[in-house]
Amino acid sequence: MHSSEIRYFLAVVNTGSLSAASEQLFVAVSAISRQIQRLETRIGVPLFERHARGMILNEAGQIFENHVRKSLTDMEHAIAEIKGLNAVRRTLIRVACTDGMAFYLLPALFARFRQINPAVTFSLRVLSGKQVAEVVRDGDCDVAFQFSLHPERGVEVISSFAAPVLMVMKDQHPLAQQQVTLSDLSHYPLALPEPGTTVRQLFDLACRMSGTFIEPVLTCNFFSSHYNFLLHSPQAITLCSHFTVMYQAQEHHLVLKTFGVDQLTQRTLQIQTPPGRQRSAALNLFLQFVSEQMKQQSDRVQQVFGF
Repeated sequence: MHSSEIRYFLAVVNTGSLSAASEQLFVAVSAISRQIQRLETRIGVPLFERHARGMILNEAGQIFENHVRKSLTDMEHAIAEIKGLNAVRRTLIRVACTDGMAFYLLPALFARFRQINPAVTFSLRVLSGKQVAEVVRDGDCDVAFQFSLHPERGVEVISSFAAPVLMVMKDQHPLAQQQVTLSDLSHYPLALPEPGTTVRQLFDLACRMSGTFIEPVLTCNFFSSHYNFLLHSPQAITLCSHFTVMYQAQEHHLVLKTFGVDQLTQRTLQIQTPPGRQRSAALNLFLQFVSEQMKQQSDRVQQVFGF
């Protein structure tokens, strides 16, 4: 199979149309169309559903794409091994995560790791929980950081940490020094993520179970918005895991508190990799580094805030 056929195929997959692939590759639309048709003839079935607005992979195309991407990744590893790049030299680590991990924790860990291994670079994709699960199963990342409510299938779990849903507030907040119930939150401005996140799923479940109704004053799918709203609103409260804010909690005079509600403890933070894939020396070092760092910092934060 010719490399141009694969290159044009992936360009159409990534862009969604022949015209967009043409602009990306600086190749005529007709040339790309011929290569795609030649590839489909060689395989014996169509790979795309053709619509007026573009081209979408059909079931056969999805199967072919998965194998192509896996083959390309295996080739990269083979070339690296042949060239003797088992040592930590210039290596790109592709990371996928949900929003909370991208807020501060992962950028901080990247920076600390690069102080030891400056030749390593990172590509970070911030996705929904469902999308993170898909890319790690499809092998489109090297490592994923994901909050999970149940054991994950089709991935290799490197490390797993308890990640209960916690309240975050300033240390001068009226609730900071007392035991808090869900109903107490109704008296203060609350910032919550959008429905569908693990935080919101567990919080909404806990509210239903206790017969409590709480309307947030801010709903947003970016934790940075919650956090800055909290810093500028003396009586505001937001929810997250301690991993999301564990480097800033003391610096910004914050308090982390538990609810004492079972539903809000049923979550873990997992470090996941695609199963059955050979890992580079750099990735192995990074996985060991982040696992150790997260355990140390997690233990410290739990000790400071007593949960």
